[in-house]
Amino acid sequence: MKTKETVLLLLEEGLQEKWRPLLQDSSLRFLFYKHPHQAAARILEAPPNLIILQERLAPELVYELTKALKTNLNLSFLPIILVLPPKNVTKDWKDWPADDFLKEDDSGEEALSRIKLAFARAQRSADNNPLTGLPGNTTILKAIQEKINAEEKVAIAYVDLDHFKPFNDRYGFARGDEILRMVARVLTNVILGRYGAEGFVGHVGGDDFVFICPLEEIEAICQEIIKDYEALLPNFIDPQDLEKGYFEGEDREGNPRRFPFPSLSIAVVSLMPGRFKHYGEVSAAAAQIKKIVKARSGNVYLVD
Repeated sequence: MKTKETVLLLLEEGLQEKWRPLLQDSSLRFLFYKHPHQAAARILEAPPNLIILQERLAPELVYELTKALKTNLNLSFLPIILVLPPKNVTKDWKDWPADDFLKEDDSGEEALSRIKLAFARAQRSADNNPLTGLPGNTTILKAIQEKINAEEKVAIAYVDLDHFKPFNDRYGFARGDEILRMVARVLTNVILGRYGAEGFVGHVGGDDFVFICPLEEIEAICQEIIKDYEALLPNFIDPQDLEKGYFEGEDREGNPRRFPFPSLSIAVVSLMPGRFKHYGEVSAAAAQIKKIVKARSGNVYLVD
């Protein structure tokens, strides 16, 4: 049996009476408190999944509790919604590290909607890659499975950077992170610029990315991505290395050698109705294509 998400609400009695009958959802368990110290003790003993705090009950305590939770490494992920007086919703949100707010004159239906939104936002944020902000592996696999289930004709493209580790060794992790953010921007600009919400770009981790686009346009998309990448890459290479056309470093055995600049390998799996049943099959097909495309030099793509 699936465990219910727990919502702790610190509200004055009148607001509890107003919202309690309307906060009905089978997947949520609501805990109502009207004494701040009792609520704080419950949060520390058995943290809920979301917290709603009414400022009016104890402004200083609510403020300190909000800051304490967001600076606690074990509890900082908890979404916090502040309930504010109708005419006093202006806050310095840098000082108040809450995730959202409600007004005391909002309806119970509005409160329930904002609670569900907070859970959805927290789930997305937890999966997002912290470096690029792109959706992470869980969302990527879900997106691929949705395309399979819908029997859509799309391209699932796996992108990674060749020679990225020696580049990191030569230029440092800060420069490497800049390259990864640049790749994320290129993919996002091309895919989302063309298709908006119909496109998809994700960051598996490290130097591995995934994008999804219409199958019939994949050749043009790959060519545009490579063109944009090649135009931006020189901004991240030192002039002396650019002039030589390579950089010097050590291989995995510690031997000195010359390396080409980081290049894109794009392995594309054609997704057509009935071809795959599970995202794992797509990943397996992509692994075979990667072996071929990574054996080629320069910025290259291969459609299976």
